[in-house]
Amino acid sequence: MGLKHHTIILVPHSRAKFRKWTVSTRQLLVAGLATLVLLLLAVASTWSFFFTTIDKAQLSQLEAENLRLREVNQDFETSVRELNRQLVDFEDRTRQLAIVAGVDGLGLEQEPGIGGEDLLLSDPAALSQLRDRAEFLDRGLESVGAELAEQLQQAAATPSISPVRGLLTSGYGYRSDPVTGQRALHRAIDISTSPGQPVKATADGVVLRARRNGRLGNSVDLSHGYGVMTRYGHLASYNVEPGQRVRRGDVIGFVGNTGRTTGFHLHYEVRLDGQPRNPLTYILDKRPSSS
Repeated sequence: MGLKHHTIILVPHSRAKFRKWTVSTRQLLVAGLATLVLLLLAVASTWSFFFTTIDKAQLSQLEAENLRLREVNQDFETSVRELNRQLVDFEDRTRQLAIVAGVDGLGLEQEPGIGGEDLLLSDPAALSQLRDRAEFLDRGLESVGAELAEQLQQAAATPSISPVRGLLTSGYGYRSDPVTGQRALHRAIDISTSPGQPVKATADGVVLRARRNGRLGNSVDLSHGYGVMTRYGHLASYNVEPGQRVRRGDVIGFVGNTGRTTGFHLHYEVRLDGQPRNPLTYILDKRPSSS
């Protein structure tokens, strides 16, 4: 049979009176259990403290990361909306240029716009749509640009200025020939001016001929493309050669009276697809004065 009571003796030092306590086994068990519970509570508190601190730090980091992601997402959505607005503006401008250039069938009016408060969230295909619209717009601009370049080239190749300043002494059409006096078709205009005046190319082109040409004397023929050709006759001299490229306004020769003529003047012709045209309709700047 086990002891039911225990004696605890405390001896401070050799001369001091010792102390004695008598405790029961039950009291010892209760004290032991109490100590164990306190130890477990201390361990649990320590565990809870450290892990709660870690969780709070992680939570704070996650909240900061989420905030940063929301800001990035908001900036991204703002950028996409701005891109969409710019695309709409570019499409409108391209449509206007297409009208000016005479280009049909670009189909820009069929391209759907995208928008709304939840541009990216509500429409996962928004970025793909923007990319497709940008590519479509690029093709449209390329087509319009090519057409405008062609029109500019054609405009540069169309006679539009007076080849020389002077007095219009003979217009296009039937007239009494100044040498024979007989009625004949005059397929050009004659501009009388002082000898040696510079004669200018009336459009961009290539020199076809620069030579002595029978009744026209010294003459220069320019090919401008698109079926357009101009001729400059009775020149005192010329300063271009066949195959040479010239620009509108370049000096190609000088006024003279070579060939069959009654005085110093320039014989100026315009032909379209080989057929003579009235040169006055191609002079958009100051026309020669009528006699």
